[in-house]
Amino acid sequence: MNTKEKDFNGVRFSGIGMLIFNILFLGGVIYFLVFIIGAAEADRISNNTTGILVVADLLLLIINSIFWGGFMLNEPNEARVLVFFGKYKGTVKDNGYFWVHPFYVKKKLTMRARNMDAEPIKVNDKTGNPVMIGQVVVWRIVDTYKASFDIDNMAKTTAPAGTNAVRINEKMKAYEYFVKVQSEAALRYVAGMYAYDDSVNDDGSLTLRSGGEELNGFLEKQLNERLALAGIEVLEARINYLAYAPEIAAVMLRRQQADAIIAAREKIVDGAVGMVKQALQKLSEENIIELDDEKKAAMVSNLLVVLCSDEPAQPIINSGALY
Repeated sequence: MNTKEKDFNGVRFSGIGMLIFNILFLGGVIYFLVFIIGAAEADRISNNTTGILVVADLLLLIINSIFWGGFMLNEPNEARVLVFFGKYKGTVKDNGYFWVHPFYVKKKLTMRARNMDAEPIKVNDKTGNPVMIGQVVVWRIVDTYKASFDIDNMAKTTAPAGTNAVRINEKMKAYEYFVKVQSEAALRYVAGMYAYDDSVNDDGSLTLRSGGEELNGFLEKQLNERLALAGIEVLEARINYLAYAPEIAAVMLRRQQADAIIAAREKIVDGAVGMVKQALQKLSEENIIELDDEKKAAMVSNLLVVLCSDEPAQPIINSGALY
């Protein structure tokens, strides 16, 4: 996969070491100011020298204040994209507390896995029947460059300065919206390639109901192709809801019931014919009774009525002769 992401190789120091240095630096600035005031009161330095030293101390204080902006904290599965005056300088994925140049813009991204449980949407299957289909997607950011610069993350917030958690959450919501839109498009594409069930496909081809892992794998592939632009990887995608749309659900239920009744009848008839054949064969082999064609036809008719009837047969005693 082509990517412009690279590791940050600029100046980076330990955050703890720089924190100690900055505290000592601030202490030195304060001590220097106290020294200037004391020297001026004791008339050890002139007014002009005092002014120059105060300005120098003020500049040191400004430098110290700027240094405080270089700290950053990376937790596991988090990354910082560093930008220097509009130019991408690299990504820091290492965990820990660091200090970098204060003028770097440090864009924070989370690379942890996220779930998206999409609401069922109405689509048309291969035969044109409207169906309701839903999916669940597990995704995460893997390419920080594409996620930061190749799509508009719309990370605008009215939160006060310093509320990084709010800005990160809104940024991730923008990615979630991107994933949601692309996921719906992929799901519509996949659903339109297959029929709902095999009532139309009598050739045993793949359907939405029978697709299983093969269908989920195809959906996952489609999602990865669409989301690669944003540096997002789909770890798992599967269909978690499938049903006919409400306007045709009742009709399709009756059709399924009819198919089930026909299949059951076929099985009953096959079993009944086999039992009649076995009965005639037994009577013939054991010479229990000899029946002509007319009597065999009557016997076959009676047995089929008894075996294929939905209601229990009422026995009738034949008091006449069989010949």
